[in-house]
Amino acid sequence: MPVKAILTDIEGTTSAVSFVFDVLFPYAREHLPDFVRNRATEPAVAEQIEAVRGESGEPDANIERIVEILLGWMADDRKATPLKTLQGMVWADGYRAGQLKGHVYADAVNSLRRWHDQGYALYVYSSGSVQAQKLIFGCAEVGDLTPLFSGYFDTGSGHKRELDSYVRIAGSIGLPPDEILFLSDVVEELDAAQHAGMHTCGLVREGGELAGHPAVASFDAIDPRRY
Repeated sequence: MPVKAILTDIEGTTSAVSFVFDVLFPYAREHLPDFVRNRATEPAVAEQIEAVRGESGEPDANIERIVEILLGWMADDRKATPLKTLQGMVWADGYRAGQLKGHVYADAVNSLRRWHDQGYALYVYSSGSVQAQKLIFGCAEVGDLTPLFSGYFDTGSGHKRELDSYVRIAGSIGLPPDEILFLSDVVEELDAAQHAGMHTCGLVREGGELAGHPAVASFDAIDPRRY
């Protein structure tokens, strides 16, 4: 079946890994502790603090312990949903203050715009929270790109290296997997999507290959009609 929807990763795919590791993560490490301390009673923040207690197995953890747990998870690059959600809240403040601007490769911007105009439905799947995804694209250096996308998926749909996650996403999109093209720079993610029945294409911006999948150095080389 011809491709009708394109599902894309962010980090290393639409956006530089360095933006996440050299800009977003340091910003979160600097601002997350005081954010949690100062806004712990706000319902949305309090909900995530309770989720941290639950996931860490420390139901009686006080705020300072919560901060310690979160910073530890960040150091380990743990894909914990409450951490990702709180990071997204911190980044939202940074974007609103003009301290952060989302990085999206020029070739990705051009292709996403072209595919949208050609009628492809565009979706995002990243380990970062949906809120963080919308901020990267909504506050991009080139302006607001969110009108291009029909939906966003994060670890709430499952982990990115698990087949079932892609089955769930296809169900949410409302298309059979073989009508969806998934783009990523991680071979285990591509494998999982492929095993779920999706078409795949790997991004190798620094060269190399992703075994078992077509691989390109730029979005410019991707033609959804070939799948």
